[in-house]
This record gives sequence, C-alpha cells and structure tokens, in this order.
Amino acid sequence: MVRSWDLVAEVAARAEDFSSNLTATMVIDESGEISEFPVAELGSPVHALATADGEVHRIHRTLVLPSLTPRTLRSWAPFVTSTLRRLWTERYDNGIDWVSDVAERLPAAVIAELIGVRRELSDDLLDWAFASTAILDGVVAREELDSAVGVVGQFMAFLDDELHRARGARPGAVIGDLARLVEDGSLPHDVAIQVLLQLIVAGIESTVGHLGSLASRLGQHPEHLERLRSDPASRDAFTEEVLRLDAPFVGHYRHVVRDTELGGVTIRAGAHLFLLWGSANRDPNHFAEPDRFDPTRDDASHLSFGRGIHFCVGAALARLESRAALDLLLDHAPDLHIHTDTASWQPSMLVRRLRSLRITV
Repeated sequence: MVRSWDLVAEVAARAEDFSSNLTATMVIDESGEISEFPVAELGSPVHALATADGEVHRIHRTLVLPSLTPRTLRSWAPFVTSTLRRLWTERYDNGIDWVSDVAERLPAAVIAELIGVRRELSDDLLDWAFASTAILDGVVAREELDSAVGVVGQFMAFLDDELHRARGARPGAVIGDLARLVEDGSLPHDVAIQVLLQLIVAGIESTVGHLGSLASRLGQHPEHLERLRSDPASRDAFTEEVLRLDAPFVGHYRHVVRDTELGGVTIRAGAHLFLLWGSANRDPNHFAEPDRFDPTRDDASHLSFGRGIHFCVGAALARLESRAALDLLLDHAPDLHIHTDTASWQPSMLVRRLRSLRITV
C-alpha cells in the first residue's frame, strides 16, 4: 500500500518499474483470507488505455482525446444541464435520493451520448459499470465475483455488437471514431472494445462517486452556502476540495516489473502495489490540516484524477457535470435539506461512492 504524496507521485513517474497493467486484483476466499485473483498476464494485449503502458497507452490516449478535449466538451454543457434538470424534476415531488435519482443517472446518460450508445440503454451501462468495478473491489466474495464476471461478459458482448454495428453505419461520437480506426487497421477490434469498456466504466463510476460526495459535503458545510451562492467563481474551488478529500477512486493497482526499491523498501518483481490516491490527498507533509474541509486553501492540488501520463482523460467531463450539479443544488439552497445523517456508503477498497443520500426541498 503506497500512501504518501511523494511516493505515489514517484510510482506514477516510474512506469518502467511499476506497470499499469492490471494483472491481478484481490478477493476474499471462503475462510475470510485475502487472495490474488488473476486478471491478465503482464504485457497482454487486453491491457488498454488506463491499464496500458508506454507507447501503447500513448496511442490509445491519442485516439480518444479528440472527443474529450475541454473545447469539445464545452459544447456538451447544454445537454448536461438539461439532462440534470430533467432528472431532478422527475423526482422532485416525492423527495429525491440524490444518488439513485441523479448522481447515478446523469453520468450514465452523458456517457451513453458521448460514446454513441442508444440513450435508453444508459441504465444498463450503469449496471455494467458497477459490475466491472465490483471485480476490483477487494472486498468481494468469490461467488459475488463470479456473478460480476458473468455480467461483464454480457457487457463485452454488447460492446462487440455495438462496434460491429458502428463499423457498418459509421456514426459520429466515440464509437464511430473507434470503428473507423478498426476499419483502416489502426486499432484491433478487441482492443477497441477494451477502450470503450474503460471509458464507460471510469466515466460513470468516478463521476457517480464524486457527485454523491459533492452533495454530501454541501450538506455537511452549510457555512459555505452564502459565499457559493453570491460568488459563482468560488464554486470551482469548492469542487476541487471535495475531490481532494473524497477521491472517487480510493486507489489503483500497479504491477512491479523488476526487483526495485521504493521509499527504502525492497520490492520484488511480480509483486503488486496499491496506490492510495485518497491517502496521498491527506498527506500532512503536503497539506496544512489535511483532514479539514477548506475550499479556500492555497494547497488545494490533489491526485484524484491520477498523475503523469495516466492523468484521467475524462477529468474535464467530470468537472463539467460537477459544476452543473453544484449550480443546480445552489439554485435550491435556501430551501434545501441534505440528509447527511442517513447517507450510506458502498463498501469497497476501490471506490468511494455513496449508495443513498436523501434530499428534500
């Protein structure tokens, strides 16, 4: 477990020693012991985008970045805002569970539109994304893992069908771009499926977690409401402080490629590291009073979107959805009650995500 800011940043910079290939995860066996669950061999072509290394990662990143640049995403703001307000309005009269009614449904709808998947399938994308991260949870039992693996198999079969359809129809959106690359031989079909899977899973999972934490922090810290409402320019800093203290992904794995040393500790080839983004964000050697929520702090940088070459390609999209959600909540702020006392969290070593958060107006 790598928990300090300096060592997490060092691991992220030493890709030649610490591979992003997801070769194994953790599972709880029948006796309650933690054991290794193999995923794919080091260097396997199944590793794509976030789990690829070096030139392979650079190629995959270059392929998807044109659809995810800040300039491109700015054109998505009206869709995000209209979808958000529709979801809010649909549940407004009966009281809102911010997580199930809004925080889960908004990212799924946005990702469906961005990728080029039929909008009515957004709920399926959400279920498939959660099953995909359950495989990596670290607190999942063997039978739960087997169930999640089966669901992910359905997910990949769906993406395979969608990509074949896109290769014939050549639609816009990300799936159309990938289909064209497959057709001209720039990208293998199976790799394109893995890229799609990662974009969908990460785009949904991380944003669901963040939107839940955003509303929860707003409810916990009403002392900031007046400033946030009167000074819209302060809202981005509020969002970044939420990201710092409540990193949507608790951590990610790295595979140790060769015998090496980290922080004075000898680590053998074949071992695994778990980079604790959330812990690094609270490193007292990097932040003053690291556990205090302070959206006015000067040292507000964080590692919640990763570091180095693997910095999250969808960070701008997540921030776009976050700002729209915060604006909506603040529009109702005088009459808004966020029931943080009844909030419940998803048990996981991988993600920090609320399962429920009730809001009444």
